[in-house]
Amino acid sequence: MADATILDHNGQPFKKAELSRQVAAPSMTGIRNIWNFGTQAEWLSPERLAAILRDAAEGDADAYLTLAEEIEERDPHYASVLGTRKRAVSGLPTMVEAATDDARDQEIADAVRVLIRRPEFHDMADDLLDALGKGFSAVEMNWDTKHQPWEPRTRNEKVDGEWQEVEGYEHRDPRFFRFDRITGKQLRIKDEANMLNGLPLPPHKFIVHKPRLKTGLPIRGGLARLVAVSYMCKSYSLTDWLAFAEVFGMPLRVGRYNPNATQSDINTLVNAIANIGTDAAAAIPDTMRIDFESPGNSTGGADLFKNLAEWLDKQVSKAVLGQTATTEGTPGRLGNEDAQDEVRNDILKADARQLSNTINKHLVRSFVDLNFGPQEQYPRVEFQVVESEDTTALVQNVKELVPLGLKVEASVMRDRLGLPDPEEGAELLAMPQQSQPPTTSALNSQQSCQCGHCHGTAMNREQPAVERSLDELEQDGLASWQQQMDPVLQPIRDLLELVDTAEDFAAGLQDLLDEMDDSDLVSKLARQLYLANGAGEGAND
Repeated sequence: MADATILDHNGQPFKKAELSRQVAAPSMTGIRNIWNFGTQAEWLSPERLAAILRDAAEGDADAYLTLAEEIEERDPHYASVLGTRKRAVSGLPTMVEAATDDARDQEIADAVRVLIRRPEFHDMADDLLDALGKGFSAVEMNWDTKHQPWEPRTRNEKVDGEWQEVEGYEHRDPRFFRFDRITGKQLRIKDEANMLNGLPLPPHKFIVHKPRLKTGLPIRGGLARLVAVSYMCKSYSLTDWLAFAEVFGMPLRVGRYNPNATQSDINTLVNAIANIGTDAAAAIPDTMRIDFESPGNSTGGADLFKNLAEWLDKQVSKAVLGQTATTEGTPGRLGNEDAQDEVRNDILKADARQLSNTINKHLVRSFVDLNFGPQEQYPRVEFQVVESEDTTALVQNVKELVPLGLKVEASVMRDRLGLPDPEEGAELLAMPQQSQPPTTSALNSQQSCQCGHCHGTAMNREQPAVERSLDELEQDGLASWQQQMDPVLQPIRDLLELVDTAEDFAAGLQDLLDEMDDSDLVSKLARQLYLANGAGEGAND
C-alpha cells in the first residue's frame, strides 16, 4: 500500500516509513562511538570535579555523564540506594484507565493494555529510570508494521489496513545527545550533519524521561551531580584509610646483624625482611635475627576514617532515598517496611507520577495516533503506589456503618482489600441462610388452633417480624398492593369496557359484588394488622 503521510505532534508532515529506521544507533567511526569517552573518576580531584560540573552546566555534559556512570559502577553504596529507588518505581503494578466509557475508548484502552503487558515494557521502564542519576534518559522505539491490525475481543470482523507495533525498545547512551543552546531543555541527537547543535528528535521514535528532581535545567537535576562531592571525599577517605592500615596495621620487622657482617650478609637480611611480609618465611645466617615490634600507636586513627566514610554514605542515602533508617539499620518503623517503602513515600509517589506522564506523552500517545488516529482524550497508564492500610479496621467500620445507611460499592471494597472480581460461575462466599417467616396459610392455620403450643410456636416464628418497625411493615404491605387489588378491580374494568353510558355503568355496579374476589386482600390486611399489633405491644413492653 502507498506510504501515507500523517501529521506529527507538531503538525508537520510525517511518513510512517521513518518509523522503521534506527535514528540514534551507535557506530564505530561516527560521532556516536561508545568507546571514545575514557574515564573521569580515576584521577578525580576537587579542581577536576569542579571543571566537569561547570562544563555540564554550560552544555558540554560528556565528562559529567561518564563520571555519573562510573560513580554507579565504583561506589557500592550509591549503586545500592539508587537501584532501590529505581526498582521501587519499576516494580509498582501498572493499570490502564480508558478515557471514557465509550466503546471506542474501551477498545483503544484494551490495545494499550496488550502493549504494556509485554515483558520488554518493564525493562524499558528500568532504562528510563536511569534518568534519576544522570538527569535524563532516552529510549528509542523500534516500530514494526503488521498487515493484521488490532482486533478487539468484542468484535469478530477484521479491519483492513496496517498495524504499527512496538517490537522493542533500545536504550541509547546519554552521551549521544545534547540539549539545545537556547532553552537547555530540548534534547537533540549528536550527528555529523550538525556537529555543533545536533539534530531534533524525530516524532514517534523516542521516549525521553526528564524527572523534575529540582527546578532548573535537566542536566543539573541528576542525583549524580548531588553525590559527586561525597563520592570524591569518600574516595580520598578510603585511600588514606588503606595507607593508615598499611603503616599501623602490621608489626614492624627489624633485622639485626653483628658488626662483622659483610655487605652481602646485610643484603641477604634486607631481602628476607622484605619477603617475610608475603611469604611468612625467610632464611638468614645464624649471626642474624629478625624481631617483630608492636605497630605504632595512633589512638582513634582508624575510627576517624571509618566514621567519615559512614557519614558520607548517610548523606548519599538521604539524597537518594530521603531517609537513612533502612540503609543504616536504624531502629524504627522504616526498618521493618517492605522494599518499596525503603524510599520515602512522597519521593516514590513523585517518581511514579513523573514516569507515568512520560510514558503517556511519548509511548501511549504515539501508539494511539498511529493506529487509531488523533483522539480528543487518550487512555492513561499509571504506576500505582499501593498504600498500606489496616484492612481489619476498614472491614469493621463498614460492617458497623452499612446497617446505619452507609452505601458502599462492592467493587470499591474488593479494590481496597486487594480481591479480584469473581469469575462467572465461581463458588462465592455468602451469608448463612436465615429461616423464612411462616407463610400466610401457615400463620392462619396456627391462629385457628387455640392450644398453647401452637400459639407459642406462631409467636416464636413471627418474633423477628414483630420486632420490625411500623414503617417497615407499612412498606411491606404496600409492596404488593396492586396484585392484591387486581381481583377486586378487574370486574369493574370489564364493566367499563361493556357499557356505553354512565347510567348503564351505575346499574351494573349493583351486580358486581359477587364477582369481586377480596379473599387475598382481606388475608393480607389481617396479617399486617396482626404484626402491627405485635410490634406495638413489643414497644410498650
